[in-house]
Amino acid sequence: MRVVLAGGGTAGHIEPALALADALRREDPNIGITCLGTERGLESRLVPGRGYELALIPAVPLPRAITPRLLTVPGRLASAINAASHVLDRVRADVLVGFGGYVATPAYLAARRRDVPLVVHEANPRAGLANRLGARLTEHVFTGHPDAALPRAEYIGIPLREQIVSMDRFSLGDKARSYFGLESDRPTLLVFGGSQGARTLNQAMVDAAPHLRRAGIQVLHVIGPKNTVDNEPPEGDPQYVVLPYVDRMDLAYAAADFALCRSGAMTCAELTAVGLPAAYVPLPHGNGEQRLNAQPIVAAGGGLMVDDADLTPEWIIASLLPLLSDLDRVAAMSDAALRMGRRDADVVLARKVLSIVRSRRG
Repeated sequence: MRVVLAGGGTAGHIEPALALADALRREDPNIGITCLGTERGLESRLVPGRGYELALIPAVPLPRAITPRLLTVPGRLASAINAASHVLDRVRADVLVGFGGYVATPAYLAARRRDVPLVVHEANPRAGLANRLGARLTEHVFTGHPDAALPRAEYIGIPLREQIVSMDRFSLGDKARSYFGLESDRPTLLVFGGSQGARTLNQAMVDAAPHLRRAGIQVLHVIGPKNTVDNEPPEGDPQYVVLPYVDRMDLAYAAADFALCRSGAMTCAELTAVGLPAAYVPLPHGNGEQRLNAQPIVAAGGGLMVDDADLTPEWIIASLLPLLSDLDRVAAMSDAALRMGRRDADVVLARKVLSIVRSRRG
């Protein structure tokens, strides 16, 4: 069996595709897997790093509005469809699974041209243009959010790395805190702003650091690889650990009692899968989907929500610091977050893909 995955551009498209690839290989080690991508996306680093073949096609970003750039799309799109079709032919694809992003649109149209079965997974409550198109071309549509508005869609959750979903956060806690140079017996706050960091979170936290330290709270703060902070907290006790990037987010989650973070779809899915409650700070721009991602978790009692404009040192001191000191409330929020999690979406989607191929073969 040969599977082609299309999900390039951002980690939110690539990581679910790679989680599915891993699950497919666990189901059948002989499955051939090829990932479609472009030179400009994170897939050029992430896909080979996970041991999968990456086939490059031209990137075709679609304008969100009618502009002169729209006139260049048909020719560039045709070139990308041809390139994706050649990949499907070369590997003799049995199925194409798309996760949205730049790569997905030409991949969906190439699969339709070649009569290759098509599976679409949409992680967000509001589907992008590529997946809205893809959902019209197939009956096999799956979503990572219960309120995603796509026709004939089935909610299964977002495929996540086995490293995350197989983790027991509580039994791993002491080891994880030691890994980051943290103490084992203090309340611990994890702060991160997604793969690139978030300046609002970074500066508010650093400014609130003296108050957290006086309250006995230790902090693991991932500021993002391209970010800096003014007046980084000096060394002291409790620890305030500032890192540009963490490649073991499983250990970061295990080290923490609570998180302060953005509310991207992958972040929400991972935190609920491991039962880590959070104060979610949705991006203040875009189509509002980050707020929609976190709303069901907050409504269930597994987190808080604060607007980006309201995230100040004063809010952290008045609202977050007392919560971190209330162990019973943190434990209740952890249980609520865990009840919202879907830990098996990778396996569920892998088995659905295998079933679709087998039924096609007769």
